[in-house]
Amino acid sequence: MMIGSNDELAAALVVEIEVAEVARSVEFYRRLGFAVVRVEVDFASLRWRDEWLFVAAGPGAAGNGASGTNLRVLVDDVDACWRVAQELAALVVRPIGDRSYGLRDFTIRDPDGFALRFAARLR
Repeated sequence: MMIGSNDELAAALVVEIEVAEVARSVEFYRRLGFAVVRVEVDFASLRWRDEWLFVAAGPGAAGNGASGTNLRVLVDDVDACWRVAQELAALVVRPIGDRSYGLRDFTIRDPDGFALRFAARLR
């Protein structure tokens, strides 16, 4: 996966949705007026004015009961957030780790099942 632009990586709050077909979803959102910034086989970033929408291929669109949406929250100390998530015994979707796309992140579920992805830029 290609590392995102500085603007993508610096966005403090991003909605990311999982879809069955990235190309189909990109065309749908483009026709609705979203600006297409970057498209890969399994990921795309779009803009609505100054806000980001990330579209990723994923199991959430497969109807398996998992939420296909996550809210990405950029924080200064992702390891501290990870410790709090552990204290809360939050359901872990993806454990903390350094990712190829330039972030250290983890994903948990809130009490209602919504996915939250906390992230910090890799130095």
